[in-house]
Amino acid sequence: MQKLLLLSLLLSSASHAAEWPQWRGPKMNGSSNATGLPSNWSAEMNIAWKTDLPAWSGGTPVIAGDYIFLTSPSTPEFNEAPEEPPTEATNRRRRRGPSRNPGGEDLLLMAFSRKSGKEIWRTVVDKGNNLWRKHNNTSPSPVTDGEHVWIVTGTGQVAAYTIEGKQVWTFNLQDVYGEFGLMWGYASSPLLHQNKLVMQILHGMHTDLPSYVVAYDKMTGERLWKQVRPTDAPNESLDAYTTPIVLSHGGSDQIVVSGADYVTGHNPQTGEELWRAAGLNPEARGNYRVCGSPLAVDGMIYATSRRKPIIALKAGGSGDITKSHLAWTWTGPGAPDVPSAVTDGKRFYMVNDKGLISCLNAKTGEAVWGPERTAQGTVSSSLVLADGKLYIMNENAVVTVVVAGSEYKLLSTNELDGSYTLSSPAVAGDSIYIRTGKALYRIKRSS
Repeated sequence: MQKLLLLSLLLSSASHAAEWPQWRGPKMNGSSNATGLPSNWSAEMNIAWKTDLPAWSGGTPVIAGDYIFLTSPSTPEFNEAPEEPPTEATNRRRRRGPSRNPGGEDLLLMAFSRKSGKEIWRTVVDKGNNLWRKHNNTSPSPVTDGEHVWIVTGTGQVAAYTIEGKQVWTFNLQDVYGEFGLMWGYASSPLLHQNKLVMQILHGMHTDLPSYVVAYDKMTGERLWKQVRPTDAPNESLDAYTTPIVLSHGGSDQIVVSGADYVTGHNPQTGEELWRAAGLNPEARGNYRVCGSPLAVDGMIYATSRRKPIIALKAGGSGDITKSHLAWTWTGPGAPDVPSAVTDGKRFYMVNDKGLISCLNAKTGEAVWGPERTAQGTVSSSLVLADGKLYIMNENAVVTVVVAGSEYKLLSTNELDGSYTLSSPAVAGDSIYIRTGKALYRIKRSS
């Protein structure tokens, strides 16, 4: 029996290492069991292949079997990293709306060969693109189970396809539930859990419609449940660009949603709210929209806010767990706004938007090291932890590699094409897959 259990664990670990099936990878926390990954590369070194892409997008590649799936507008608004603030940011902030030059109108789902990098197919999921400061209507990452792939666009179009590109079903969230009301557009990725495709719509800045979490049957597109998610968050703090995750604890699963001033846990079968914790916006500020997705590792739940605070909760509560299950709060330097953090359960790593990386004790919240400088430039990509290393990518497609451990140790700084990069790296097998503003790269040690 013990041998069978060990074999099952080894097979599960190998499967996790070989694929990156969704936003933030197989564990939904930015980490992977992959090994043998390179620490150094350039445009000429350790590049297994490079494939040109139609445009930039914040959507991360997802990987299963020989397939890589990603989203893209049909043409870019721009490819070079803009000076800070981004192009037209002042005007967009004044108008509180999208750019007038959003790029291509076609919102694409594309499939590539993992082995060769060649494009296998592409399909137009929807039409209508906007640039909302740092993302466009292809920001949500797809999700795959190796047989099908699902996608949600910033226009609210939800669609299921076979891995060969045949559409199975589709509908539009805004047609069913009303228009999105986020300040900067919809960017949350879908969550695949068992037979369910789960999506969160946390909005309120530009709508009186309630926020909600909704689940659909992944094969039929039939709605299984919808749960309204109440909040007393003010103004823009009603909005969230996070992605829901699964918490496995005590022999059961829960869906964790972070944003609109609260972290909540939901029954995956019904959507019922099981618990909630305040603390993301203790001063009730009106601009505390949340971008970084939550983490659930080793009986702990971690949630970032708009830089600070970061809160860590002990799993297992019910009702209001704001005080009863609070493990620690971080209000020190180095906390992120846009990038999501990563943890292995022992150490909690975070990089802020200025490229400063820090490490905390994941159980106590005590500082271990940092903030330390990575490559110069703004960081919007999320951290990746694999093979004992941390990968941090900035908006110029420069990746800093740091040892994951109790002391800060810089391994390398690696440049690619310098294009405008908001997507996060994906790791599968012995390779790193990087989507820049111009191309998709497979980075692998040369034999």
